[in-house]
Amino acid sequence: MFRRLDAQMLVSGQIRPEDVKEAAQAGVTLIINNRPDGEQVGQPSGMEIEAAARAAGLDYRHIPVAGGFRQDQVEAMAEALGGAEGKVLAFCAGGVRSAYMWALTRAQAGDDADSIVARAAGAGYDLTPLRPYLG
Repeated sequence: MFRRLDAQMLVSGQIRPEDVKEAAQAGVTLIINNRPDGEQVGQPSGMEIEAAARAAGLDYRHIPVAGGFRQDQVEAMAEALGGAEGKVLAFCAGGVRSAYMWALTRAQAGDDADSIVARAAGAGYDLTPLRPYLG
């Protein structure tokens, strides 16, 4: 269910409150929700995921992304990743937005674009559309 992008970063599609325990068992200390509430009928709310995360002793951040990526979102993601003490699980509807957000933060940190693209491809994510923005 969780795909590894690097030693710290895992991504996935929509999680449910009951998936938080599995994340904690995988060493996750922070869950980042990149999905806006109400994007799809029946998706759990951010508050539900946050409550499950807090109950499991995990930190939680909500950095919703819709209709493109803004610099303030990338900065919020970078701040969250930089402050994490363990593994991070970021999720959205299918994992693509979270993988893109990770890639943009890694590029901003100075990582090589080809390396970023290769790591994402190894996890099953195609960053080709994002490649021009990675340096």
